[in-house]
Amino acid sequence: MTATPRRHWLADLLVKQGSPDAANLAVSDDATPEEIWNAAAQIARITPDEVTRRVAAGTKYAVANLDHPESRAQILVPESLARRHLVFPIHETDRSLVVATWNPTDLDAEQALGFAAGRSITFEIASPKAIAQAIDAHYAPDDAVNQLLDRAGISDGIDVTVVEEQAPETVAAQDLDAAPVVKLTGIILADAVKAGVSDIHMEPGREGGVVRFRIDGVLRVYMRIPMTALNRVVSRIKVMGKLDIADRLRPQDGRARVQLAGKVVDLRLSTVPTRDAEKAVIRILDPSNSKKLEDLNVSKAELERFRRLLLNRDGIVVVTGPTGSGKTTTLYAALREIATGEVNVMTVEDPVEYELPGMTQIQVEPKRNVTFASALRSILRQDPNVIFVGEIRDLETAEIAVQAAYTGHLVLATIHANDAAGSVDRFIDLGLDRAKVTGTLRGALAQRLVRRLCPSCAQAVDRSLTPAEQKLAERYGVRPVKRAVGCDACAQAGYRGRITVMEVMVGSSTNGMRPMRDSALERVAAGETTLEEVERVLGGAGAGGETEAVATAAPAAAHILVVDDDNVNRMMAKAVLEKGGFRVSEAKDGVEALEQLQHLADVQVMVLDLDMPRLGGAEVLERVRHAKATAALPVIVLTGSESGDTEVEIMERGADDYVRKPIDGPRFVARVKAALRRAGS
Repeated sequence: MTATPRRHWLADLLVKQGSPDAANLAVSDDATPEEIWNAAAQIARITPDEVTRRVAAGTKYAVANLDHPESRAQILVPESLARRHLVFPIHETDRSLVVATWNPTDLDAEQALGFAAGRSITFEIASPKAIAQAIDAHYAPDDAVNQLLDRAGISDGIDVTVVEEQAPETVAAQDLDAAPVVKLTGIILADAVKAGVSDIHMEPGREGGVVRFRIDGVLRVYMRIPMTALNRVVSRIKVMGKLDIADRLRPQDGRARVQLAGKVVDLRLSTVPTRDAEKAVIRILDPSNSKKLEDLNVSKAELERFRRLLLNRDGIVVVTGPTGSGKTTTLYAALREIATGEVNVMTVEDPVEYELPGMTQIQVEPKRNVTFASALRSILRQDPNVIFVGEIRDLETAEIAVQAAYTGHLVLATIHANDAAGSVDRFIDLGLDRAKVTGTLRGALAQRLVRRLCPSCAQAVDRSLTPAEQKLAERYGVRPVKRAVGCDACAQAGYRGRITVMEVMVGSSTNGMRPMRDSALERVAAGETTLEEVERVLGGAGAGGETEAVATAAPAAAHILVVDDDNVNRMMAKAVLEKGGFRVSEAKDGVEALEQLQHLADVQVMVLDLDMPRLGGAEVLERVRHAKATAALPVIVLTGSESGDTEVEIMERGADDYVRKPIDGPRFVARVKAALRRAGS
């Protein structure tokens, strides 16, 4: 039996709102709300959105905004009630509940909602389709995920097999459940691995969730999804990493090894609670990406200096740089070169990022009392030749590393500092005695990663530069050769892959250290990257921060002689000055300083330590002032003394300036420049 068409309340309302043709609207009793809405739009010759606006105007209700619903409001209205009356709760107060409806004449819905919520009901108007989508997105996460997959045209899922605790022969035989959330999680992971992503960020927000990929050090939006879907994906990730999915109030860390389309990768998982949800970050580590030093694409000069440090049989060599600058990759490459099978190499890491052959790797596990310090103590009883410490982060670990260095071990480690010279200050900040640093630190390396221009779309720079390029060219003194454009091969980024730029500070008399900024600018001149990228990674002042900013204008040809018996002080002074563009020679005591002055005719400033063996700074200063060849040579005295009398005495003996230890980079460079200016005048 066919349902009899009847006149609908929408007809009268639309006629009053200026659509006379709506008088002919008649709908059957079995028509759905969406069919009714669409029929009204068609007969009135307006869009469904315009129907919404006219219903709101005709009933004096507001148009509902479904983009920012409150989760507290949804708790007050059961899903069954929302679907029965096709309504959706938007926000609530202590006394009222705002609900989106397509039919403000439905008194049964108003009464049922008021009874369920215990609040007075205020209607706002939305189309039946919009309300249904909001219900699916916020009450039925699986439906929301399925809709997301359907919109993306995805029908088949990606098999993600957790393999961390499985034998190799069983890996290929295991398949996961094809539930929507598992399917979506697999697709996100597979796309990330395919794109060479280093980190996946799953971030909650007021307007929904967003998934971002970090590619070549830069975050890019990959997908926007409803919060309920994001919460389910984060929970799935926590299950894979054996984390507690019921605990959303504390940060958690875990790991998983998974197989994606025949490729095994390691995942490092981290979750933190936010106001209403959890944020998850997944670091993707591909064991097959472990590189050799030759694969790092480091300039030849820096590579040779680093290899020279690795030839030491004792002492400490550190690598510095911010998170994500490739420190561990560089040290792993060094370990691969060292671990020839003829030496005992042992590591303490948190986490063990790559499993390398030919060495013993220990994972830090605080719950089992395996810390950096406790593991290092145990390692010293295992007759190691080389020890790698994932990070020196406290005094206890630093002291054990020093002990290992003193007893004939080469210790490789990472430490957080802005540049190579800053590693010394970092050790001292941790509480390590300066003499211990002096006796054990063999050198330090600082590095950053800059993006490489995409070879498919990089554009040669013609005679004219853009205003931005011109400004950077004047700041850095280098004219760019190519510029970034963007194409499908690089996802319109203009860059593909990254280049390592580094500076290597060696704790012995050797060729001068080239600042990291100069290494980066060399890559610009070679057409491998851009000044914009150097600016992004190193900053306007370069990697050396204030020191670089102060030193940038220093005369490039100025030759400085640094005289200090303290190896670390001499190394720091040399590094800071070379970073500023000065040419530096070294002398380890007063006798050697006088010999240097006889052979180096172009020394323009001498930086002289006061307390030295064989011949002290005061005696050296006196001889310099009495020799015709050096009588006018500017001399800056370094001392650890706090006595004002010492300063007066030194200045009366003919010193041009007086600098107390430890060296403060920007001030030290400024004093050297001032001495040069006075000498020039």
